[in-house]
Amino acid sequence: MEKPTKLETIKSVKGRLKALIQVLPITSGCYLFKDKDNNLLYVGKSKNIRTRVRSYFNPKSELSPRILLMVMQIYDIEVIITDNESEALTLESNLIKTKQPYFNILLKDDKKYPYLCVTWSDEYPRIFITRKRRSRDPNDKYYGPFVDVALLRTTLALVKKHFPVRQRPIPLYKDRTCLNYDIGMCPGVCQKLITSEKYKETLTNIAMIFQGRPQALTHNLNDLMILYSTNQEYEKAGIVRDQIKALDRLGESQKMTLPDSSISRDVINLFLEDGLCSVQIFQMRAGRLVGRLGYFYDSINIDKDMIIEKVIEEHYITLDSVEIPPEILIPFESPRIDYLCSFISKLKNKKIKFLNPKRKDKAELIALVERNAEIELRRVKQGQERNVLEIEDLAQIFQLSTLPKRIEGYDISHIQGSNAVGSQVVFIQGIPAKQHYRRYSIKDESITIGHSDDYLALSEVIERRFKRWSEYKRNGLDIQKISKKQFGTLDPINYSDWPDLVMIDGGKGQLNAVMKTLKKMGLDNELNICSLAKKQEKIFVPGYNHPLDTDKDQLGLLLLRRLRDEAHRFALSFHRKKRNVAMKRSYLIEIPGVGPKRIKSLLTHFNSIQAIQLASIEDISQVEGIGNETAIDIWKYFHP
Repeated sequence: MEKPTKLETIKSVKGRLKALIQVLPITSGCYLFKDKDNNLLYVGKSKNIRTRVRSYFNPKSELSPRILLMVMQIYDIEVIITDNESEALTLESNLIKTKQPYFNILLKDDKKYPYLCVTWSDEYPRIFITRKRRSRDPNDKYYGPFVDVALLRTTLALVKKHFPVRQRPIPLYKDRTCLNYDIGMCPGVCQKLITSEKYKETLTNIAMIFQGRPQALTHNLNDLMILYSTNQEYEKAGIVRDQIKALDRLGESQKMTLPDSSISRDVINLFLEDGLCSVQIFQMRAGRLVGRLGYFYDSINIDKDMIIEKVIEEHYITLDSVEIPPEILIPFESPRIDYLCSFISKLKNKKIKFLNPKRKDKAELIALVERNAEIELRRVKQGQERNVLEIEDLAQIFQLSTLPKRIEGYDISHIQGSNAVGSQVVFIQGIPAKQHYRRYSIKDESITIGHSDDYLALSEVIERRFKRWSEYKRNGLDIQKISKKQFGTLDPINYSDWPDLVMIDGGKGQLNAVMKTLKKMGLDNELNICSLAKKQEKIFVPGYNHPLDTDKDQLGLLLLRRLRDEAHRFALSFHRKKRNVAMKRSYLIEIPGVGPKRIKSLLTHFNSIQAIQLASIEDISQVEGIGNETAIDIWKYFHP
C-alpha cells in the first residue's frame, strides 16, 4: 500500500476538524485549540461554543494574520462546558494564567509596546524591559505594556540607582562581588550576601512603582525611615530618605492632576480607523497620572464596545488585586457592563465601579485619552502609508498584476567556506515578519574550509525552501490559484507561505544558479524572482542581461535594499553563532575524556566557556554524563 502524501494528510485533517465542529455543544464554556503535537495554541470562551469556533473556519471571515496563523495549526479542539458566561470567563482566565497559550495575546505585534518583567521564579529575581511576552515561568510577572518607552527606561534606571537590586544576569566573578556591590547598587546577590526573602521584599517595593502605586510605597518608606531614626540607625534612615526623594523626583514628571485626589482610577478610551485600533489606559492614582499603557488591536469586523470589553478582560486578569483601582472610566455604556463589573470585583475582592462620565473634568479626561490614542494610531499609520507606497512602486518596477505583500530575501554567509549558512527573511506589507525567518546550515559536503561556492549554497537553500511546493505541483496543485488567494482557511495548503516576490542577494550569477534549481523543480515560471547586486544597487531579473532601469532613491528599490540588508544581518548573526560554537567545541575537545556528547551536555548546562571555568568540581559533576573523575579533569584544565 502506498504511503499517503502530505497533501492527502492535510486534507484528512480538514475533514476531521469539520466533523469535530459539527458535534460541539451550543452552550457556554471554553474551547481549547491544540496542534498536532498536542501543544495548546489558544483558549477562548463563548456563550455558544459551536458558533464561535465555526467562525474561525469561515472562508468569508476576515481574520487577522495572527489568528489566521493559529487556525492553520489547529489539529484538535477540546471544550469545557460551564453553567454561564461568567464562569466561562473565570475559567478562561485561569487557563490562560496556568497554561500560557502561545496565541492568547491582545497585542497585534508583541514588539509594539514594551513590558517590564520581574522573574519571581528565580531565587534572586531579575528586573528588565522586554518586548516579548512569551512562555516564561508562570510565576514571573509582566507589567505594562508601556506606551512611553523613554519614561519607562528613565524610571527603571532611577530605581536601580536608589534601590539595590541584581544588576547582572550572570555573576562577573566566582568568589567575590563586583563594583556594583561596593557602590551600593547591588546587595551582593552573586555571593548570596542577602537572603532570597529579604531581596524579594526589595523587589516587591519596586513592583509597587510599576503597579501604579508609588504613593503607597512612599507611605511605607516614610514609616520605615521613622523606625530607623527611632532606633538610631541613621545610616539606614538616610538611605530610605534618598529613596523617598527619588520617588518624588519621579512623580514630578507627571503633571496631570484631577481635583478629586482621593480616588484612584483607570481611564480607558480608543481610536479606530481603517481596520486598526489604538487603545490607551491612563492610570490615575490619588489624582495624578502615574502610568500610561497601550494596546494595539486589529479591529476588522469588531465593534468598539467589544474591543473595550476584551481590553478590560485581558488587562485586568493579569493584575494583582491591589493593582485594580476602585473606579474605571470608559467612553460609552457597554451592554455587558454589569457582568464586567461583577467579574472585575471578584478579581479585586472588593466592589469596583464602571463610569461613563458625560460632563466636567472626567468627561474631558476621557476625551484626552482618546486624543492620545489617535496620536498613537497616526504614528503607526504613517509608517504603514510609506510601506504601501514602497510596495506599489515595487509592483511597478516588476510589472506585477497584484501588490507583492509577502517578499522573501535570501543570503549566504561564511568565511572561506567554513561554517557556511543561509538565511531567509520575510517582509509582509513591507514590515519584517520575524516569526517567518528561517536559518539554513549548508549541508553540501563540497562546501568546506578553503572551498566556498555561493552559487551552490544558494541553490541548496532555494531547493530546501520550495521542495514541498514542487511536490504539491506534481500532485496536481494549481499554484496560480495561490497568488490569487482562492483558498479558504481550511483548504489543504497554507497559501500565505507562498511569496509574491523573491529577492536573492547577489548579481546575475547568483540569479542564474537559483533559476537552474527552480527549473529542475518545475517552479521557474511560478515565482517572481530577482537579485540585488551590492555595489551598484542594481536589480536583475531572469531573461535580461542588463539590470532594470531604476533610480537609486526609488521607494521600491529602498524596500529591496532593506530586505537585502536584513537577510545579510540575519545570515551573518547565524554564521557567527555557529562559528562561536565550533570554537567552544574545539576548545573543550582538548580536555582528556571529553568528547562531542559531553561537550554538548556541558554547553547546554552552562551556556558558555566562562561559566564552565567559574564552576566548581561539584557543579561540573552534576552535568548529565559527567562523572566525578571527569569533573576533576575539567576543573584542573581550567585551573592548572
